[in-house]
Amino acid sequence: MFRTVLVLTYIGVMSIITLPFCILLLLLRLISKKAASKLGQPFADAVCFWPIFLLSGGKLTVEGRENIPKGAVLFAGNHRSMYDILAGYMAIPALHSTSFIAKYEMRHVPFLSWWMRILNCKFLNRSDPKEGLKTIQSAIADTKEGFSMFIEPEGTRNRGEGLLPFKPGSLKIAERTGCPVVPVAMIGTDNLLEKQYPKIRGSKVTVIIGKPIETANLTRDQKVELPNVVRGQIKEMLISHGVAFPAEETVSE
Repeated sequence: MFRTVLVLTYIGVMSIITLPFCILLLLLRLISKKAASKLGQPFADAVCFWPIFLLSGGKLTVEGRENIPKGAVLFAGNHRSMYDILAGYMAIPALHSTSFIAKYEMRHVPFLSWWMRILNCKFLNRSDPKEGLKTIQSAIADTKEGFSMFIEPEGTRNRGEGLLPFKPGSLKIAERTGCPVVPVAMIGTDNLLEKQYPKIRGSKVTVIIGKPIETANLTRDQKVELPNVVRGQIKEMLISHGVAFPAEETVSE
Protein backbone atom coordinates (compact mmCIF):
# COMPACT_ATOMS: atom_id res chain seq x y z
CA MET A 1 0.00 0.00 0.00
CA PHE A 2 3.04 2.31 0.31
CA ARG A 3 2.97 3.30 -3.36
CA THR A 4 -0.77 3.94 -3.21
CA VAL A 5 -0.40 6.27 -0.21
CA LEU A 6 2.59 8.00 -1.84
CA VAL A 7 0.74 8.61 -5.11
CA LEU A 8 -2.43 9.86 -3.38
CA THR A 9 -0.37 12.17 -1.15
CA TYR A 10 1.45 13.60 -4.16
CA ILE A 11 -1.82 14.17 -6.03
CA GLY A 12 -3.26 16.02 -3.00
CA VAL A 13 -0.19 18.26 -2.55
CA MET A 14 0.14 18.87 -6.30
CA SER A 15 -3.53 19.83 -6.56
CA ILE A 16 -3.08 22.56 -3.97
CA ILE A 17 0.24 23.90 -5.29
CA THR A 18 -0.80 24.00 -8.95
CA LEU A 19 -4.32 25.35 -8.35
CA PRO A 20 -3.47 29.01 -9.14
CA PHE A 21 -1.83 28.06 -12.47
CA CYS A 22 -4.74 25.74 -13.25
CA ILE A 23 -7.23 28.58 -12.72
CA LEU A 24 -5.09 30.90 -14.85
CA LEU A 25 -5.10 28.40 -17.72
CA LEU A 26 -8.87 27.89 -17.41
CA LEU A 27 -9.29 31.65 -17.79
CA LEU A 28 -6.87 31.69 -20.73
CA ARG A 29 -8.96 28.93 -22.34
CA LEU A 30 -11.88 31.36 -22.53
CA ILE A 31 -9.73 33.46 -24.87
CA SER A 32 -7.78 30.73 -26.70
CA LYS A 33 -8.19 27.02 -26.02
CA LYS A 34 -5.17 26.28 -28.21
CA ALA A 35 -2.91 28.62 -26.20
CA ALA A 36 -4.14 27.07 -22.94
CA SER A 37 -3.44 23.59 -24.27
CA LYS A 38 0.02 24.47 -25.59
CA LEU A 39 1.00 25.89 -22.19
CA GLY A 40 -0.82 23.26 -20.18
CA GLN A 41 0.35 20.06 -21.86
CA PRO A 42 4.12 20.41 -21.20
CA PHE A 43 3.33 21.58 -17.65
CA ALA A 44 0.99 18.64 -17.02
CA ASP A 45 3.61 16.25 -18.43
CA ALA A 46 6.32 17.54 -16.10
CA VAL A 47 4.31 18.14 -12.94
CA CYS A 48 1.39 15.70 -13.16
CA PHE A 49 1.89 12.74 -15.50
CA TRP A 50 5.57 11.85 -15.10
CA PRO A 51 5.74 12.24 -11.28
CA ILE A 52 2.57 10.18 -10.74
CA PHE A 53 3.81 7.51 -13.15
CA LEU A 54 7.27 7.31 -11.56
CA LEU A 55 5.92 7.30 -7.99
CA SER A 56 3.66 4.44 -9.08
CA GLY A 57 6.78 2.48 -10.01
CA GLY A 58 6.20 2.71 -13.75
CA LYS A 59 9.05 2.21 -16.22
CA LEU A 60 8.13 3.48 -19.66
CA THR A 61 9.43 2.32 -23.03
CA VAL A 62 8.16 4.08 -26.15
CA GLU A 63 8.63 2.72 -29.66
CA GLY A 64 7.79 4.47 -32.91
CA ARG A 65 7.67 8.15 -31.97
CA GLU A 66 9.16 8.81 -35.40
CA ASN A 67 5.91 7.52 -36.94
CA ILE A 68 3.92 10.53 -35.69
CA PRO A 69 3.39 12.85 -38.68
CA LYS A 70 3.23 16.60 -38.47
CA GLY A 71 -0.20 18.13 -38.13
CA ALA A 72 -3.38 16.84 -36.57
CA VAL A 73 -3.89 13.08 -36.34
CA LEU A 74 -6.29 10.68 -34.67
CA PHE A 75 -4.44 8.39 -32.25
CA ALA A 76 -6.36 5.13 -31.72
CA GLY A 77 -5.26 2.88 -28.87
CA ASN A 78 -6.31 -0.17 -26.91
CA HIS A 79 -7.73 0.45 -23.44
CA ARG A 80 -6.39 -1.47 -20.45
CA SER A 81 -6.14 0.96 -17.55
CA MET A 82 -6.75 4.36 -16.03
CA TYR A 83 -3.01 4.81 -16.59
CA ASP A 84 -3.51 4.74 -20.37
CA ILE A 85 -4.03 8.50 -20.47
CA LEU A 86 -0.80 9.13 -18.55
CA ALA A 87 1.15 6.72 -20.75
CA GLY A 88 -0.38 8.20 -23.89
CA TYR A 89 0.52 11.76 -23.00
CA MET A 90 4.04 10.76 -21.97
CA ALA A 91 4.56 8.87 -25.23
CA ILE A 92 3.37 11.71 -27.48
CA PRO A 93 5.69 14.76 -27.72
CA ALA A 94 4.36 17.49 -25.43
CA LEU A 95 4.33 20.12 -28.19
CA HIS A 96 1.96 17.95 -30.28
CA SER A 97 -1.35 19.31 -28.88
CA THR A 98 -3.42 16.22 -28.12
CA SER A 99 -6.87 15.82 -26.58
CA PHE A 100 -8.25 12.55 -25.20
CA ILE A 101 -11.80 11.37 -25.79
CA ALA A 102 -12.70 10.29 -22.24
CA LYS A 103 -15.77 8.74 -20.65
CA TYR A 104 -18.45 11.19 -19.56
CA GLU A 105 -18.16 10.37 -15.84
CA MET A 106 -14.65 11.85 -15.69
CA ARG A 107 -16.03 15.37 -16.11
CA HIS A 108 -17.22 15.20 -12.49
CA VAL A 109 -13.81 14.32 -10.97
CA PRO A 110 -12.52 17.41 -9.12
CA PHE A 111 -9.21 18.90 -10.30
CA LEU A 112 -8.56 16.12 -12.85
CA SER A 113 -11.50 17.29 -14.97
CA TRP A 114 -10.15 20.86 -14.84
CA TRP A 115 -6.83 19.77 -16.32
CA MET A 116 -8.61 17.67 -18.89
CA ARG A 117 -10.57 20.75 -19.98
CA ILE A 118 -7.31 22.74 -20.20
CA LEU A 119 -5.94 20.02 -22.49
CA ASN A 120 -9.16 20.24 -24.53
CA CYS A 121 -10.24 16.69 -23.71
CA LYS A 122 -13.76 15.63 -24.64
CA PHE A 123 -16.20 13.80 -22.38
CA LEU A 124 -18.19 11.29 -24.43
CA ASN A 125 -21.64 10.31 -23.16
CA ARG A 126 -22.25 6.93 -24.80
CA SER A 127 -25.67 6.56 -23.15
CA ASP A 128 -27.01 9.67 -24.90
CA PRO A 129 -26.61 9.45 -28.70
CA LYS A 130 -27.43 13.15 -29.25
CA GLU A 131 -24.89 14.35 -26.70
CA GLY A 132 -22.35 11.83 -28.00
CA LEU A 133 -22.80 13.16 -31.53
CA LYS A 134 -22.25 16.74 -30.31
CA THR A 135 -18.99 15.64 -28.65
CA ILE A 136 -17.73 13.97 -31.81
CA GLN A 137 -18.71 17.01 -33.88
CA SER A 138 -16.77 19.22 -31.47
CA ALA A 139 -13.75 16.90 -31.79
CA ILE A 140 -14.02 17.05 -35.59
CA ALA A 141 -14.04 20.86 -35.48
CA ASP A 142 -11.01 20.95 -33.19
CA THR A 143 -9.11 18.49 -35.38
CA LYS A 144 -9.66 20.85 -38.30
CA GLU A 145 -8.16 23.60 -36.11
CA GLY A 146 -4.98 21.54 -35.56
CA PHE A 147 -5.69 19.52 -32.41
CA SER A 148 -4.85 15.83 -32.46
CA MET A 149 -7.34 13.51 -30.78
CA PHE A 150 -6.75 10.25 -28.91
CA ILE A 151 -9.59 7.75 -28.85
CA GLU A 152 -9.96 4.21 -27.49
CA PRO A 153 -12.28 2.49 -30.01
CA GLU A 154 -12.99 -0.53 -27.76
CA GLY A 155 -15.28 1.83 -25.84
CA THR A 156 -14.46 0.40 -22.40
CA ARG A 157 -11.52 -1.10 -20.51
CA ASN A 158 -10.64 -4.60 -21.66
CA ARG A 159 -10.15 -6.91 -18.67
CA GLY A 160 -9.47 -10.02 -20.75
CA GLU A 161 -6.99 -11.13 -23.38
CA GLY A 162 -6.28 -9.40 -26.64
CA LEU A 163 -8.60 -6.70 -27.94
CA LEU A 164 -12.32 -6.06 -27.76
CA PRO A 165 -14.09 -5.35 -31.05
CA PHE A 166 -13.83 -1.73 -32.16
CA LYS A 167 -17.08 0.21 -32.11
CA PRO A 168 -18.55 0.89 -35.57
CA GLY A 169 -17.96 4.52 -36.47
CA SER A 170 -15.38 4.94 -33.69
CA LEU A 171 -12.97 6.58 -36.14
CA LYS A 172 -15.51 9.09 -37.45
CA ILE A 173 -13.17 11.96 -36.58
CA ALA A 174 -10.63 10.76 -39.14
CA GLU A 175 -13.29 9.87 -41.71
CA ARG A 176 -14.77 13.39 -41.55
CA THR A 177 -11.48 15.32 -41.51
CA GLY A 178 -9.21 13.12 -43.63
CA CYS A 179 -6.51 13.20 -40.92
CA PRO A 180 -4.26 10.12 -40.57
CA VAL A 181 -5.05 7.47 -37.97
CA VAL A 182 -2.04 6.52 -35.84
CA PRO A 183 -2.49 3.11 -34.13
CA VAL A 184 -1.15 2.89 -30.58
CA ALA A 185 -0.60 -0.31 -28.58
CA MET A 186 -0.49 -0.12 -24.77
CA ILE A 187 1.14 -2.96 -22.85
CA GLY A 188 1.38 -3.30 -19.06
CA THR A 189 -0.63 -0.29 -17.90
CA ASP A 190 -3.13 -2.54 -16.13
CA ASN A 191 -0.27 -4.12 -14.13
CA LEU A 192 0.11 -0.80 -12.31
CA LEU A 193 -3.38 -0.76 -10.80
CA GLU A 194 -6.27 -2.76 -12.23
CA LYS A 195 -4.81 -6.25 -11.66
CA GLN A 196 -4.51 -5.68 -7.90
CA TYR A 197 -6.92 -2.77 -7.38
CA PRO A 198 -6.85 -0.67 -5.19
CA LYS A 199 -3.13 -1.29 -4.69
CA ILE A 200 -0.57 0.28 -7.01
CA ARG A 201 2.35 -1.92 -8.04
CA GLY A 202 5.41 -1.00 -10.10
CA SER A 203 5.50 -2.35 -13.64
CA LYS A 204 7.11 -1.98 -17.04
CA VAL A 205 4.88 -0.22 -19.54
CA THR A 206 5.44 -0.28 -23.29
CA VAL A 207 3.74 2.06 -25.75
CA ILE A 208 4.14 1.22 -29.45
CA ILE A 209 3.21 3.91 -31.97
CA GLY A 210 2.43 2.44 -35.37
CA LYS A 211 2.73 3.89 -38.82
CA PRO A 212 -0.05 6.32 -39.81
CA ILE A 213 -2.97 5.10 -41.88
CA GLU A 214 -4.10 7.66 -44.44
CA THR A 215 -7.85 8.32 -44.53
CA ALA A 216 -8.20 11.03 -47.16
CA ASN A 217 -10.31 10.00 -50.15
CA LEU A 218 -11.53 6.72 -48.66
CA THR A 219 -14.50 5.08 -50.33
CA ARG A 220 -17.63 4.39 -48.33
CA ASP A 221 -16.73 0.71 -47.98
CA GLN A 222 -13.19 1.59 -46.87
CA LYS A 223 -14.58 3.89 -44.17
CA VAL A 224 -16.77 1.07 -42.88
CA GLU A 225 -13.75 -1.24 -42.79
CA LEU A 226 -11.38 1.32 -41.23
CA PRO A 227 -11.94 0.28 -37.56
CA ASN A 228 -11.05 -3.32 -38.47
CA VAL A 229 -7.93 -2.19 -40.34
CA VAL A 230 -6.73 -0.12 -37.37
CA ARG A 231 -7.61 -2.91 -34.91
CA GLY A 232 -5.65 -5.35 -37.05
CA GLN A 233 -2.51 -3.19 -36.90
CA ILE A 234 -2.76 -2.75 -33.12
CA LYS A 235 -3.31 -6.49 -32.78
CA GLU A 236 -0.16 -7.25 -34.79
CA MET A 237 1.88 -4.85 -32.62
CA LEU A 238 0.58 -6.46 -29.44
CA ILE A 239 1.24 -10.01 -30.66
CA SER A 240 4.75 -9.07 -31.80
CA HIS A 241 5.45 -8.00 -28.20
CA GLY A 242 4.16 -11.23 -26.67
CA VAL A 243 0.58 -10.26 -25.77
CA ALA A 244 -1.74 -13.27 -25.70
CA PHE A 245 -4.93 -13.37 -27.74
CA PRO A 246 -7.87 -15.79 -27.53
CA ALA A 247 -7.17 -18.97 -29.47
CA GLU A 248 -9.84 -18.27 -32.08
CA GLU A 249 -8.11 -15.03 -33.17
CA THR A 250 -5.19 -15.30 -35.58
CA VAL A 251 -2.76 -12.76 -36.97
CA SER A 252 -3.96 -13.44 -40.50
CA GLU A 253 -7.51 -12.17 -39.80
